[in-house]
Amino acid sequence: MNSVEQFEPIKFGTLVSTEHVPRSREAIDELSKSPEPVLLKSFVLDWPAVTRAKLSDREIAQYLMKFDRGANVRVMVGPPNLNGRVFYNQDYSKFNVEGGTSKFDTLLRNVLQYGQDKHPSLIYMGSVDTSRCVPGFDNENVFDIGDLNPLISMWIGTKTRIAAHNDLPLNIACVVAGKRRFTLFPPDQTPNLYPGPFELTPAGRPISLVDFHSPDFERYPNFREAMKVARVAVLEPGDAVFIPSMWWHHVEATGRFNVLVNYWWRNVPDFLGTPQDVLNHAMMTLRDLPPNEKKLWREIFEYYVFGDAKSPAEHIPASIRGILAPIDENRARETRAFLVNRLNR
Repeated sequence: MNSVEQFEPIKFGTLVSTEHVPRSREAIDELSKSPEPVLLKSFVLDWPAVTRAKLSDREIAQYLMKFDRGANVRVMVGPPNLNGRVFYNQDYSKFNVEGGTSKFDTLLRNVLQYGQDKHPSLIYMGSVDTSRCVPGFDNENVFDIGDLNPLISMWIGTKTRIAAHNDLPLNIACVVAGKRRFTLFPPDQTPNLYPGPFELTPAGRPISLVDFHSPDFERYPNFREAMKVARVAVLEPGDAVFIPSMWWHHVEATGRFNVLVNYWWRNVPDFLGTPQDVLNHAMMTLRDLPPNEKKLWREIFEYYVFGDAKSPAEHIPASIRGILAPIDENRARETRAFLVNRLNR
């Protein structure tokens, strides 16, 4: 087995493929409890954008053009020999694509033009807020999940391969045009996916260094273990996939003109911050401790963080529990100020 393209499609746990899921807050609340990815067939098939995309690439480009208000958007470009892969250069000192900005209408015309080539150049707009690049799109292509207040992003490009990565928020990714092949892995496969650096990343998250089209098993032998538990799905226009928090996903756009809209949200308040910041700080302060001290701190974290949240505070009067009490917005603000003061010493 030399490529993940040879995977047999693997079922998505007990929720293999679901049709006719209502786009309601109640349905999304239930969906968000799933520990496995869920393929949502025909989830946004009724969107006007999907209807236009099914007619032709030019039709969907013209449809998106009507929302254009002259926005500048971030783009990545690269030569045909990259075969759509967004990655590092040979010595990992920078990326293999050039980054810059483009007018939104220019981006659409270029993707439409170059996407027709047998070996297209790589042109990719990743994760741009729909309210900025296509204001009004969300009013016609409706997915209202109320007070969850998701970040709604649009992705447009020629054929692309985005390396496996994970995200903290919950995610529903909806294919508008083209096709998307998702290859997903549970969070416990992190060691077998060989993540790259934290500081230099294409989009803010560490990516797998494995080339899924041509895995180097001598360099990355444990990737074979990850392949055994991969979930694979090919999404047509109108389909969507729910991706739980921290699931790894490799995303390949295979159409000539590809458009995806995704919704990111969390089920906890923003004022709690992100665990990624904690991980970064923990690597600085804990990772290089002597083994006996690391063991002690593992036990302390188990008691205060990963164990029963009530237990460490039960014997303390409520009036002086401080950070041991449930965290509200005021307490989060006070704790953040305390940490900033400590970190600036």
